[in-house]
Amino acid sequence: MFRWAIWSALAALVIVTTGSAVQASHRGLTLAVVMTNDKEANAIQVYDAGSHTLLQTLPTRGKGGVAGNARGIRAYNGELFAAVNNGSGTVAVFRRSGDRLVFDALVTTTSAPVSIDFSNGHMYVAGATSVDSFVIRQNSVGWMDGTAGLRLAEGGAPPIGATSQIGVVSSRQLLVTLKTDPSPGTVDVVSLTDGVVSGSPAAVPGPAGSMAPFGFSVYGDGSAIITLAHSAQVGLFRAGAFVTAVGSAGQIGPCWTTRVGKYVFVVNTGTKTISRVIGTGSQVFIDAAVAATVTTGGNPIDVDAGDGILAVIDHGAGQSHLSFFAYNRFGELAASGSAIPIAAADANGVAILAPRDDR
Repeated sequence: MFRWAIWSALAALVIVTTGSAVQASHRGLTLAVVMTNDKEANAIQVYDAGSHTLLQTLPTRGKGGVAGNARGIRAYNGELFAAVNNGSGTVAVFRRSGDRLVFDALVTTTSAPVSIDFSNGHMYVAGATSVDSFVIRQNSVGWMDGTAGLRLAEGGAPPIGATSQIGVVSSRQLLVTLKTDPSPGTVDVVSLTDGVVSGSPAAVPGPAGSMAPFGFSVYGDGSAIITLAHSAQVGLFRAGAFVTAVGSAGQIGPCWTTRVGKYVFVVNTGTKTISRVIGTGSQVFIDAAVAATVTTGGNPIDVDAGDGILAVIDHGAGQSHLSFFAYNRFGELAASGSAIPIAAADANGVAILAPRDDR
């Protein structure tokens, strides 16, 4: 009888433990977030990236109106999300709670915010004329601990509308792209000290004959694939300089990028296509000039990818859309369902929040 009681207790323990493991394996939903970019009352919309269902619409407590940029919204580690209120000079920060986002904080930037990135325990914001760093503490964005003025390669501060994207290269550097047609434009290399923006940026001109360094994605080795939007080129930037630039294989207006492993997907606004690009230490290869097509008729405005899902936002003629594509390990894209109409004339920005796997 005693032995039978022991075996019964062990069996019950196995059932309880197994049940707990099954429950803990639930990762939650992969979310896709877009920004309405409304000039008077900016907001974000949160979608289930699997079912394409609208889950939430949340105010950003500020004014939108950003344009000519990349990554005006950004997710971090599946837990934090931030959106620029360009017209208000603030960034709205949200935290993930289950399969929802909740407002966390509103931080003020030194110039009208344009683009966001996260790394090194910091949130970084590129504005119209400056770049700021904000410390992250206990899964929340805190105070600004560093700032620097942006610079053009030909001298002086950038004009309003020049700032395109910010992106972290390493624990010591980040990049900000600046478009200033008809000059080639500038990539500002910004120094970081313990994650804090410090010193004055090194202003690097775009390649001769190119125009408008715009969107970019960074590899783990610190090299970056940067689009040269107005000259229909894609460049490789490494160790503070452009190494090479190649034509975009007939695609017009290469602008926004997102990286999945070795592949960088480039969204071309002029031809409304998505190209697949591969970068090495010294070369850029157009692996597929047209890996997919945006079929809504609107002009693409941003892209992001994660958890097997690539999302593109577009707008035109007073209507915006969110389109989904599935990707595999070979970088092949397949349309996923129909494009979702968004009740916003000039939506700008898309971010994928894959849930953290804490198992």
